[in-house]
Amino acid sequence: MTALRFFADHCVPMYIIHFLREQGYEVFPLRNHIPINSPDDRVIATAQELDAILISLNGDFVDIITYSPSKYKGIISIQVRNHPELISRIMQRLKMYLSEHPSMDDYVGKLLLVEVHRIRIRGRS
Repeated sequence: MTALRFFADHCVPMYIIHFLREQGYEVFPLRNHIPINSPDDRVIATAQELDAILISLNGDFVDIITYSPSKYKGIISIQVRNHPELISRIMQRLKMYLSEHPSMDDYVGKLLLVEVHRIRIRGRS
């Protein structure tokens, strides 16, 4: 089983990066790999190159027509909706999910929409 690895989009706050690292996950911040103004297709391609799950607050990645989950190793979209005060609660929900799904294989072909009270999953069942 491969440990979870994340590629954090430029919009992901350091709080989330630190939170994931504290849980023992490997996190690659975008700025360490590509320019922060890189287009979305380069962002997701870099996540694939790093064999990592993309984590983002960017709403563009929830477009399943443009970014079909079946093509990727996993996309996690943090649904803040202009309420950054909810991030810590959203991350607690994600923490529970990640602990129950500890393999990279659990995320292949899936888009996870992480909200305060639920996680919606699009893609492979």
